[in-house]
Amino acid sequence: MINFDPDVAMDLVFRTIIVFAILAGTVLLVRILRNIVDKTGKTVKGSTLRFYSRLFFGVVYFLGVLLAISVIPPLRNLSMSIFAGSSVLAIVIGFAAQHSIANIVSGCFITMFKPFQIGDRVKFIGKDITGMVEDITLRHTVIKTFENKRVVVPNSVVSVDVIENSNIVEEKVCRFFEIGISYDSDHVKAMRIIAEEVEQHPDFFDNRSEEEKSKGADPVKVRILGFGDSSVKLRAWVWAKDNPTGFNMICDLNRSVKERFDKEGVEIPFPHRTLVHKERK
Repeated sequence: MINFDPDVAMDLVFRTIIVFAILAGTVLLVRILRNIVDKTGKTVKGSTLRFYSRLFFGVVYFLGVLLAISVIPPLRNLSMSIFAGSSVLAIVIGFAAQHSIANIVSGCFITMFKPFQIGDRVKFIGKDITGMVEDITLRHTVIKTFENKRVVVPNSVVSVDVIENSNIVEEKVCRFFEIGISYDSDHVKAMRIIAEEVEQHPDFFDNRSEEEKSKGADPVKVRILGFGDSSVKLRAWVWAKDNPTGFNMICDLNRSVKERFDKEGVEIPFPHRTLVHKERK
């Protein structure tokens, strides 16, 4: 026959209620803190804020579970035994989760040294990944491509790759406008047309210093880049306030310069082939 002790039963019920209250309070606290971070993140470019807030939420959950365990004596003894063998446990966890730990550490380095932040336009050199940084989590960085797709890159990969950041330090950018003209065309006229079309574009950014302006330096530099098999290669240095604007300018210039060349008789050549036919004797 099992002896029923009302005091023990009441103590068990009381401790169970406390455990559920601690767990519920932990979840509620994290939700409140997350709402505060989300509201703050709308007004702040908060790569660091969002990353460390997630790290902090994980610590809060861990402490909440640890506190709940400590309320129940049998589990408290179990937790003490686990912590007594923590060195062995740490080695096992370290081997099992080395990639996850590497990602977390790399994420900390990213938020500390800030090679990029949320909203920056980045390009991974050597990989076909270009887009906007949408999020930085404990494990990975989310890149939103210009096709509206998401590329999830582990933080450990991000920390060792070479990345081109279009927004770091300053956003103005110089794009190359390159075009070839035939050897029979007037290269002086072609260079003048290109310079005029660039200056007339509403998004053209005059990057000359005050000293260069006082000396009458050309707003747009157009140079002969070299000589091809069937064309003279021209290049213009086109400045814009940021990379997306520069891309749109180059697209517009492809159209406007082509129209001016057609109108004023400047030929854009196509490849020529010379075939020699020999008759057999």
